Amino acid sequence: MKKLLKNKEGLIEIGFRLNGTEIKTSVKPNETLLELIRRLGYKGTKKGCDTGDCGSCTIIIDGIAKVSCLLPAFYAEGKEIITIEGLGDVSNPHPIQKAYADSGAVQCGFCIPGMIMTTKFLLDRKPKPSDSDIKHALDGNLCRCTGYVKQIEAVKIAASKINKK
Repeated sequence: MKKLLKNKEGLIEIGFRLNGTEIKTSVKPNETLLELIRRLGYKGTKKGCDTGDCGSCTIIIDGIAKVSCLLPAFYAEGKEIITIEGLGDVSNPHPIQKAYADSGAVQCGFCIPGMIMTTKFLLDRKPKPSDSDIKHALDGNLCRCTGYVKQIEAVKIAASKINKK
C-alpha cells in the first residue's frame, strides 16, 4: 500500500477514480469518505445514520458495496469508486434505476440510492438471484416508507432486464 503523505496544512493528499473521473484532492485525517463524496458535489449518496446501519450511503469501491460513512476519506486512495450518479441519470437511467421507478419502490427516495447500489453489487455477482438472495442482499438497507415488497420486485425486474441484454 502506498504511504499517504500529509501536506504542510496537515491534509492528506489522495488520488482515485470517482464515477470514471480521476480525482486528486486533499482530505482531513478525520473526514469520512461520505463527507468527501458530498464535498465533491455528489449529493446522491445520502447521509443517514453515520453508524453504518441504514445503508443509505452505500457505494461501490473496487467492485464491492460498502457504506461510506464508516470509511476514512483517505481510504479512497488508488480506488475505483462508483456512486449512484455513476450509474445513470434522468435522461439515461441504468436498468436498475428504471426498475426501481417502474415498480413503485421509490417513495420518499432517501434510502433508494443505497438500495440501488446494493442491487448493482448483487446483480453483478448473481444475475438471477432468488428471493432469499435479494432479501439477504437488501437486509443492510433500511427503509421507513415500505415493507420492501416493491424493492424486491424492482430487483427482479432489473435482473430480467439486464439478463435480456
